[in-house]
Amino acid sequence: MRYRTLGNSGAVVSTYALGTMTFGSEADEATSHDLLDTYLAAGGNFVDTADVYSGGASEEIIGTWLAAHPTQAQQVVLATKARFSKGPGPNDLGTSRRHLIRALDASLRRLGVEHIDLYQLHAWDAVTPLEETLRFLDDAVSSGKIGYYGFSNFLGWQLTKAVHLARAHGFTPPVTLQPQYNLLVREIESEVVPAALDAGMGLLPWSPLAGGWLTGKYRRDADPTGATRLGEDPERGMEAWQPRNALERTWQILGVVQDVAREVGANPARVALAWLEAQPAVTSVILGARTTDQLTDNLGAVAVELSAEQLARLTAVSAPVVSDYPYGQAAVDQRHRAIDVTA
Repeated sequence: MRYRTLGNSGAVVSTYALGTMTFGSEADEATSHDLLDTYLAAGGNFVDTADVYSGGASEEIIGTWLAAHPTQAQQVVLATKARFSKGPGPNDLGTSRRHLIRALDASLRRLGVEHIDLYQLHAWDAVTPLEETLRFLDDAVSSGKIGYYGFSNFLGWQLTKAVHLARAHGFTPPVTLQPQYNLLVREIESEVVPAALDAGMGLLPWSPLAGGWLTGKYRRDADPTGATRLGEDPERGMEAWQPRNALERTWQILGVVQDVAREVGANPARVALAWLEAQPAVTSVILGARTTDQLTDNLGAVAVELSAEQLARLTAVSAPVVSDYPYGQAAVDQRHRAIDVTA
């Protein structure tokens, strides 16, 4: 396992994190505890959850594991999130001080801890003044309830606004951003990645295998079946399957992933994960698994070494489709020129 600092903080985390959205739903408590055992045994130390995962059951399951493994628990860098509804009232969601103070205390209770290492806003809140949210997070750091804070699913301008407001008010700065990012979904490179690099923040990509697409288990024009999220619930899954299946770009990317996998003696999933781990600003890639076999297989990406040429091929074939202005080649050339001038 490799390790990096958690964004612009001094905390050190493994480059692969354990995502726990399956805990309490697709993985029962015993399986979830096995996943934690497997992950820690492989050298991982970064566990990510949220207060809405399985209605809070994910945090509770992690809490019971932490209580049963006090020595190992000391090594865990623990992250959770808040933002979405946890009740019927109008104040039971959002990033207001009123909601977050209750959400944080509830997460601490479910996890059975007095301190959360990374507390994240699960999404932007257009209603609450950002200053109110940032002051609460700064107070939570000062009180010792959290060590650091970050965001999830923010746009580039939202991230930058938060960074500069925190700086202007003397608040503790954010350290991470958790976006969707993988070889099939690279649109964040236009705004979010540059904003994170500018702020010195680390990215924690979720859905690194694009919902299973980058594992190579789907076949062109063949409806998914069996033990896949699309196959097990086709009524829910097909609406996501059909548009991606229809794109020629999807199959071109998967073709190159499979070519590189053969070259390095790995499977497509490990190649896709290794590519993502190598991207600028990425601190830790969040692995979501339902079984220990899935997790063990994904953790094998640590041993995959991609050459500069292989990384370039994967990057070229998966280039996001954008209009020429303002994100096309002219903008890329301008950025490169700016880098050359300042070098």
